[in-house]
Amino acid sequence: MTDARELQLRFDAQRRACAAEPYPSLAIRRDRLARLATLTRRHRDEIIAAISEDFGHRAAAESRLAEITTVLQAAHHARRRLRRWMRPKRAAVPWRLKPGRARVHRQPLGVVGIIAPSNYPWNLAWLPAVDALAAGNRVLIKPSEHTPATSALMARLAERYFDAEELAVVPGGVETARAFSTLPFDHLLFTGNARVGREVARAAAANLTPITLELGGKTPAIIGHDADLTHAAERIAFGKWLNAGQTCIAPDHVLIEASRLGDFIEAMRRTVGDFYPKGTASEDYSAVLGQRQRVRLEAMLEEARDHGCRIIPLGERLALPGGGTKLPPTLVIDPNEGLALMQEEIFGPWLPILGVRDLNAAIDHVNAGPRPLALYAFTGDADLRRQVLETTHSGGVVFNDTLWHNAVPALPFGGVGESGMGAYQGEAGFLRFSLERSVFLQARRNAVGLLNPPYRRWLLRLLGL
Repeated sequence: MTDARELQLRFDAQRRACAAEPYPSLAIRRDRLARLATLTRRHRDEIIAAISEDFGHRAAAESRLAEITTVLQAAHHARRRLRRWMRPKRAAVPWRLKPGRARVHRQPLGVVGIIAPSNYPWNLAWLPAVDALAAGNRVLIKPSEHTPATSALMARLAERYFDAEELAVVPGGVETARAFSTLPFDHLLFTGNARVGREVARAAAANLTPITLELGGKTPAIIGHDADLTHAAERIAFGKWLNAGQTCIAPDHVLIEASRLGDFIEAMRRTVGDFYPKGTASEDYSAVLGQRQRVRLEAMLEEARDHGCRIIPLGERLALPGGGTKLPPTLVIDPNEGLALMQEEIFGPWLPILGVRDLNAAIDHVNAGPRPLALYAFTGDADLRRQVLETTHSGGVVFNDTLWHNAVPALPFGGVGESGMGAYQGEAGFLRFSLERSVFLQARRNAVGLLNPPYRRWLLRLLGL
């Protein structure tokens, strides 16, 4: 547990380090990224074990795929491109100001704070740290209190591989998180739900701290009239039940023409059977994190059942020896819009499937709600893809698959509206944690003195002013 006084001391130490070294060299930044990658690669088995301990059971392959590989890939991508990102960018100068020259100078912001969530406790702490370190900043990370084993491991490894003035991890509970968000960071990134995101934004506002919020939301999957249902079921099932649905960009609900709904349900049955032949007992199927999450999800499903929804479980609920719980993949057919299942981000293994009239009706449904973090659409028709792109808003769009846009380091990742503000990852993340500073250099011999008062009207007309 880190108290407010210790937090302030750590922050002050990093602020002094920024003053002593305001612009770390390319070599220093690359070294920090290399150490972050080594930390993750060398201790991958400990990381996987800690995450599984926190969850009750997390499929090892999922942790390798979604926690380890993504961080290593991001660090590699940044190290290879960092020289180009750091290079000042030339800017065009109007002819009236020549021979002056202009450029954009990319400078570290200073101290960056990161508040990480529990669903991907390693990935969502270190991915933004990669971008912040690449931009030359010092970093403080507040990991989730709901993943104590992972948070403790993260803190130990950070102390081993980094000086506290470079990067530090500060575990703690809700009070630590509140104190953390009140520090006068040069930038603060929060990943989590919208309710807590609003509290973080209010706390940051007192210091006019710039913030990035990654908030999730209700990500729709639209299935076009021409889509192959077997393929759509396979890709939606992968995106939905990775980490038992506890993914901010998991498909939250499916919109499909009502005439194809029955065939899609059967395709889903087959796909889930192929993915998890032992059902929830499969080692490749993960548990729900914590009792609070389980109770919330079960209440949500019970409400849908009480309102007469058709519910199709594709497995059995499984209690684990260590106290964890696996909740089965479950389809909920045509739920009422007023249910919690359709009003809140599900963040679990329930998948509502709604029959609609056509693609236009699906798009209307998407546009009637808050703008999602991602949108998935299955169609081979270029005109339909263009229609989806031009008539909807979301943080990201994927056609004929799910999730994988987040695995492309060159693509910015972020939300819009209720699903968040700001984006990071790759060069977008480097710029997010940099000050793009305008620089204008005037030559000793120039003509701008002609614009000094007293103003000559004939000269202003000549210059088009």
